[in-house]
Amino acid sequence: MSNLRLINETSATSVTTLNITDVFSADFDIYKIAVNLGEIGTAGYINFRLINSSGSVVTASNYDRAALQMNSDNPFGEGRSTNISYLNYLADVGATSNTGAGFVSYIFNPYSSSSYTFSISQSSSVRPNHRSMKNIGVLKQTASMSGFQILNTGGYSFSSLNIRTYGLRVDS
Repeated sequence: MSNLRLINETSATSVTTLNITDVFSADFDIYKIAVNLGEIGTAGYINFRLINSSGSVVTASNYDRAALQMNSDNPFGEGRSTNISYLNYLADVGATSNTGAGFVSYIFNPYSSSSYTFSISQSSSVRPNHRSMKNIGVLKQTASMSGFQILNTGGYSFSSLNIRTYGLRVDS
């Protein structure tokens, strides 16, 4: 029997931002989010914010992140950001091929109001050359989170999104 429990599956078309609400609860400490992205019409990075238990998107500059970008055609790159208003560069969709991307994130302790919320992510995309990214991130707030937001800060629409949220059960 799998330790993953499907909590929510959401699909959307022609959106720049998508909120997934009421998926984090006291039932799980670890969540897996799997995102399949369709074309967005131009180059862009896929970004992530949390939604607190009051239903408000956390836009305060309390996010930190670090990323490793692994290109098939160029040297690898590293990036770090502190005190930003979202976790950026979770996935990269290119302008020339527009073939989409996908990523998987694990979110740790989002519902806990006594600890920070942490994430690890990895993605793959074609731009026309293969590009993968690995990310770590933290929201430096001790507040209960109940959901998340996927956004393209470039303002371009995703032609399609499919997002599955799972709770990771720990058996003792």
